[in-house]
Amino acid sequence: MRWDHRPEAMHWTKAAMNAVAEKDDVLAERVPADIATWCPGYAKASLEERRAFWVGVLSAVSKHESGWNPKAAGGGGRYMGLMQISPRTARDQGCEAQSAGALKDGSANLACAVEILADDVGRDGVVAGPGNRGVGRDWMPFRKADKRADMAAWTRVQEWCQAG
Repeated sequence: MRWDHRPEAMHWTKAAMNAVAEKDDVLAERVPADIATWCPGYAKASLEERRAFWVGVLSAVSKHESGWNPKAAGGGGRYMGLMQISPRTARDQGCEAQSAGALKDGSANLACAVEILADDVGRDGVVAGPGNRGVGRDWMPFRKADKRADMAAWTRVQEWCQAG
């Protein structure tokens, strides 16, 4: 993953993979309409490779959201952790981590992010569409062309996006 240089990488990846597996029905078992932009081999990829794609998306966006800093607090202290999730959003989503402190645990933050991501992608049927759909509903880097291009360029070349 894009955060593999971090000491917590193995734990973050495992937690995110487990969370994605719980949402296979709306993530790994579906093919988003804009998947060619993000992961050309996705349609022919195995379930495990598809899960890796979604975790890869999280690892790519968290670079822009927090610089992979699990203790990051943005928006005047309203947004927490790797994926910059507000406690209010976490509560609304029914995430296990709902407090500012809990959202600063990288694995818990990623598990909550998967809840949000699954709702957004399930609703729109796209990874990000023009930037404000799918994952872009909640994470602003998808709304900026340069950051969207950076994330897509990274996911596109990963081994799990070369299936088939």
